[in-house]
Amino acid sequence: MIIEKNSAKTGKSLAGFIRHLRTEKDSSEHTIAAYYSGVVEFAVKVRQSDASFDDWQSVDREEARSFIIRLTESGNAKRSIQRKLSAMRSFFRFMITNGEVSSNPFENLPVLKTAKPLPKVMSVNQITLLIDAIDTYWNNLVALGIARDPGGAEFSRSRDKAITEAIYSGGLRISEVLALNYADPDLSSGIIKVRGKGKKERLAMLGTPAKKALREYLRYRNAAGGSRESASPLFLNQQGGRLTPRSYQRNLKNYLLTAGLPPDMTPHKLRHSFATHLLDAGADLRSVQEMLGHENLSTTQIYTHVSTERLKEVYSENHPLARRKKRP
Repeated sequence: MIIEKNSAKTGKSLAGFIRHLRTEKDSSEHTIAAYYSGVVEFAVKVRQSDASFDDWQSVDREEARSFIIRLTESGNAKRSIQRKLSAMRSFFRFMITNGEVSSNPFENLPVLKTAKPLPKVMSVNQITLLIDAIDTYWNNLVALGIARDPGGAEFSRSRDKAITEAIYSGGLRISEVLALNYADPDLSSGIIKVRGKGKKERLAMLGTPAKKALREYLRYRNAAGGSRESASPLFLNQQGGRLTPRSYQRNLKNYLLTAGLPPDMTPHKLRHSFATHLLDAGADLRSVQEMLGHENLSTTQIYTHVSTERLKEVYSENHPLARRKKRP
């Protein structure tokens, strides 16, 4: 990682902040890298320095405002600017706690309003087409002799079908699904223990199709000699190791092509679809928040807007008054 490569020339305060994020906050490496690059970008754009800059006590509010201007001039989107300002605020809070600086020049800066794009979702029919395409894709490879190992093809087919069903059934992130261990799903109760962001645990639901798909996969997994130790990975690659998100996403492109679905659909859109379909069916927002593992209700509320937009489309297409022409 770039942080480790530049550790020799990283200032004391920034190095301490990175250790704090990694060991005390248990932040993901993605988050740590984003915070690191945000702080370094301030040093470069405002102080014409690099990661070794360590004179943070002298940074004032004018320089904080200047950072916003420099980022805007560089073509950064508002959302990107907000993330970098958030990194600077967190960095200064850390230094205040450690007694390294006396104030935070990034607190209470003018808020940059950003228009939140509505998450794209799949229809129930599209999800059905996608899941059916997993069977079709692997069956075709076997029938055409492209898959030289029919047993391996069946293993991959059952695994990817179980993963897809679990994402949609439980509203899970792809990283959460592939981090599951052998003992995590309880197929008798339809409950699965999930470790989400920040290593927080929650319980997710498994519907009947997901339980059926998982049972089928487990038969192939166990027949292939997969470990049944509680802490062993649930979803395995052909070599018996934990399957990576990249591997699943690569296969997903083939399934989308087979189903004739848009190629920009992602595992996360299955999670978006889970939330939207629940709200469309009348689920309350708090329950959906719990199932998604969102810390703040405001994060979940965006799905209510998606549902509203879909209602507007149905109304516009079907209600006679919505389509009636205006009188001249």
